[in-house]
Amino acid sequence: MATIEKGITVNSSANFAVLVQKDFEVQEFFNAQEGDYIKKQIADEKQFIHINRFESQAYVIVVPEKKQRWQVYEVLRRKGADLQKSLNTSKQQSIQIVNLTGSRELGLSFLEGLYLSSYQFIQYFKDNSKKAHTLSTIQYFGELTENEIAESKNLWDAVFQTKTLINVPVIAMPSLLFVEEIKMIAEKTGLQATINSKEWIEQQGMGGILAVNKGSIDPPFFVLLEWKPENATNQKPIVLVGKGVMYDTGGLSLKTSAGMETMKADMSGASAVVGIMTALASNKCSKHIIALLPITDNRPSGNAYAPGDIIKMHNGLFVEVLNTDAEGRMILADALSYAKTFDPELVINIATLTGAANAAVGENAAAVMGTAKQESITSLIETGFDTHERLVQFPLWDDYADLIKSDIADLKNVGGPLAGAITAGKFLECFTDYPWIHIDIAGSAYHPKGGDYRGKGATGMGVRLLYSYLQKI
Repeated sequence: MATIEKGITVNSSANFAVLVQKDFEVQEFFNAQEGDYIKKQIADEKQFIHINRFESQAYVIVVPEKKQRWQVYEVLRRKGADLQKSLNTSKQQSIQIVNLTGSRELGLSFLEGLYLSSYQFIQYFKDNSKKAHTLSTIQYFGELTENEIAESKNLWDAVFQTKTLINVPVIAMPSLLFVEEIKMIAEKTGLQATINSKEWIEQQGMGGILAVNKGSIDPPFFVLLEWKPENATNQKPIVLVGKGVMYDTGGLSLKTSAGMETMKADMSGASAVVGIMTALASNKCSKHIIALLPITDNRPSGNAYAPGDIIKMHNGLFVEVLNTDAEGRMILADALSYAKTFDPELVINIATLTGAANAAVGENAAAVMGTAKQESITSLIETGFDTHERLVQFPLWDDYADLIKSDIADLKNVGGPLAGAITAGKFLECFTDYPWIHIDIAGSAYHPKGGDYRGKGATGMGVRLLYSYLQKI
């Protein structure tokens, strides 16, 4: 990872990139020939202009016009990724970013794209030094203060942490090692961590977690993380819940191999919550936040829970299991029920929950629904546009509750072929009695093909979104 520092004096003979409006004056950094070239490129509406000076590299990034604010931010993030790619292609080790727009938001967006695109997951190459990026130092000249740069870097590093937790295969990080990693993160950042074992889960009557875990040789855990500063600004805690299915085979309702190959990412919700808590603690958030992480994997062994089983959940409801691949809602339901213990102001859960959400909104957004006030959900959606972790709101109308009624139990765990993301949400709603928001990141948590500053594999979806939301509400 590159370091980021506040610059003092620009060295125009070294590598630098200037972030500008369309009508900027070129004389300060460029000679007459370069200036003429830049003006022509801008006239042709080029937004990323590269000048190779042989001993150094110079770049001009032009802020686009006639776009909405959030679109401009995203263009600049992607141009930051373009810069990262160009610098590493030419094996450059340092870059100066000079923001001439006067806008801290524009400069921050460009810096964010540059830094986030520097993430690499290369630990499983025998000689990864040949693949490592060369950029190691970023100097920033502009409206951002040293504290703002440091806080932003803490958030982006938390995204990296989240991505690595997801990208590591389950053979190297089963539930026990995931929990050990969380403990180390908590100790490093000042979070209070409580690791509850299978015995505690049994005592609490969390039948959903225990049922999903029946087919696994690895133990389940229920992890509680807490950040509680003195004089917290919220009287009641905000609770985050993350789905921690370390690997999802589908259980006895076995997935196809093509549907299973990325299922190490089924703990993306839990990993995102760990990343959010890391960023909040690192930046000394003023709010009291609690995180709940139900953790297990879903395997098809001889003792695995089966379609037709009826499970008693933490809140006493009985659930008829029709599909063991609908396991995420089973473990989240117990965690959401347990969240009542804290009399929360708001509960937000995040999970790779349904293929239906992926089918509906694809890789470029997540589904959101809930019982919180509409102004809270709307504010979260607006934050999603600003961070480009966008959300599409689905309804939670009572009509959908009929689809999860069982003839022999209180509920069934799937609602049929239609509105699968919504019926999953209606199922979870049965275990809440507080303001609640559900985010389904099934399509946006992991990108096998990659692209832009998010890269291939885990995206860290939800970390920047919920960190920014929690800081502003």
